Amino acid sequence: MNFNFGNPFIALSALLIIPIAAFIFSRLKNPFVAAIPLGAPGGIPYKTTQIAGIVNFLRFLEITGIFLLFFSAANPAVKTLETVWLNRGADIIFIMDVSPSMAALDMDGHSRFNTGKNLLINFANERPSDSIGLVAVGEEAALLLPPTSDRNTLKMRLHQLRLGEFGDGTALGMGLAVAAYHLDKSNAKRKVAVIITDGENNAGAVHPEDAAALILEMGISFWVIAVGSAGEVPIDYEDPFTKVRHFGTFDSRYDTENLRRLASAGGGTLIIAPSADTFASAFYRIDENEIIIQRSRIINRFSSFSFQFLLTAVILIGTAKFVRRYLLGAVL
Repeated sequence: MNFNFGNPFIALSALLIIPIAAFIFSRLKNPFVAAIPLGAPGGIPYKTTQIAGIVNFLRFLEITGIFLLFFSAANPAVKTLETVWLNRGADIIFIMDVSPSMAALDMDGHSRFNTGKNLLINFANERPSDSIGLVAVGEEAALLLPPTSDRNTLKMRLHQLRLGEFGDGTALGMGLAVAAYHLDKSNAKRKVAVIITDGENNAGAVHPEDAAALILEMGISFWVIAVGSAGEVPIDYEDPFTKVRHFGTFDSRYDTENLRRLASAGGGTLIIAPSADTFASAFYRIDENEIIIQRSRIINRFSSFSFQFLLTAVILIGTAKFVRRYLLGAVL
């Protein structure tokens, strides 16, 4: 990003001419003004320090306003470089398990849920031409964000998401069905569904393998990330409705074979991530395998500031004129 002028000669003229003109006029005396001493001869001279300071300040406002008028005419603008993607990336929907067990603190002292959110944001930032969507899964499933390239909206929606807000269950089949429905409407050349869970399906009216078979039929690339370690795991969870905090340990376990069958039914891949490192590696593996040849070009974007300079100049000069006319009686 850099600042420049569309007509730099005008700006240069302001920098050279106005200071010289101001200096010359400050040295010239008005031939129609007579200097009359005030006060008794030999006494303390009459001082106008305060009025003189006001007058000098008004002159400063006027000169600054004239400067800004020149700069406005010089068409000041900020140039930024922007990447324009010439082809569409993939449409990727992440199905995030938001059951309370995702609060388990076995990701290097952080929860599975927060670690997953951070990895998802990093993944999205590394693939700017892709559209990323989000489905939340509890006892019910809901589309929180359709596939979009707006990373700020994705980050905001993830920040707003709370564990347990969709109930204590895990409706994996419903989550997959919601993702499949919205990906089916997409016209992207590559469509991807990624489910992140630490449990098994125990809610919802749709069987996970039936939903996975539908994903396979639609030609959607499918990934299952089984996150979390087994055994006694510390947990810290606040109920979003009662605001009651629960902390202690719980017995963490899930049936790997069920999740493997789920991935197989959708023609996809199961990645087991018992630690923070393996969780991060899962996203890296997806990134490597869901490659799209991306074409882009860099264009210049110009944001003009002529109006802002002009408005400021009018305010400064207008203020000086107003003070002279109505506060000083136009005598100075």
